[in-house]
Amino acid sequence: MARHGGRGWYGRVVAAAVGVTALAAATSVWTAQAGPVGGGHAGANTSGKPSQSRRAAPVSAEIVHASDRGTRGVNITIDDGPDPTWTPQVLQVLKDYGVKATFCMVGTQAQAHPELVKAVVAAGHRLCDHTVSHDTTMDTKSDAYQSQQILDAERMITKASGGVRPLYYRAPGGAFTPYSRKLAASRGMRPLGWNVDSKDFERPGTNAIVSTVKSEIPNGPTVLFHDAGGDRSQTVAALREVLPWLKQQGYSFGLPVR
Repeated sequence: MARHGGRGWYGRVVAAAVGVTALAAATSVWTAQAGPVGGGHAGANTSGKPSQSRRAAPVSAEIVHASDRGTRGVNITIDDGPDPTWTPQVLQVLKDYGVKATFCMVGTQAQAHPELVKAVVAAGHRLCDHTVSHDTTMDTKSDAYQSQQILDAERMITKASGGVRPLYYRAPGGAFTPYSRKLAASRGMRPLGWNVDSKDFERPGTNAIVSTVKSEIPNGPTVLFHDAGGDRSQTVAALREVLPWLKQQGYSFGLPVR
């Protein structure tokens, strides 16, 4: 996994990463997409109220890439938001093509835009913890720092969503450590990698983004896009081309295996 470069936008949120969160911080949570936290299926609760669970069941600490749709499945993942300009546009494209995605959210962005977090959940997409401040050097930092980044973001995202907790953890720039993977997994968040980096963050042009996805999709099912960190108009345009093309090639859209 290549590290992302040119992330000046994140310098403005690093200051929010203060304090160390206790490992035992817990809240009553539910997931509209996956039923009660730790297992179950959507729709299993017939009361009309959110399913509740006091603690997420641990999951595997191995980095997942596989799709729940099998060998011809594709996982669309959207990083770094939510953003008030671009997240609604990405949501609209996904809706237009009937695609469910995984949104890897930065904690401070989720805290600042809870209405967007709720919109993502309401549309049936899944949430992913992408830390508090998107520090791509996390793998060089102390365990205490990694804990703060992961657990504070989990708390921020869960609160912003109205109680839906993230089901995955993606380290910024792929800066996973054995400790961070084990910590996330103990909280019910499967470490999430990627196979195809669309390079949309670099804004190389819509055609270049589309070409990258088309040429690299044989590498594996999980594709990385962004909905924040700058002008994402190329990403929106690329998704409008890539999603129908993938369907035409016989792929189906799924979600990362838990």
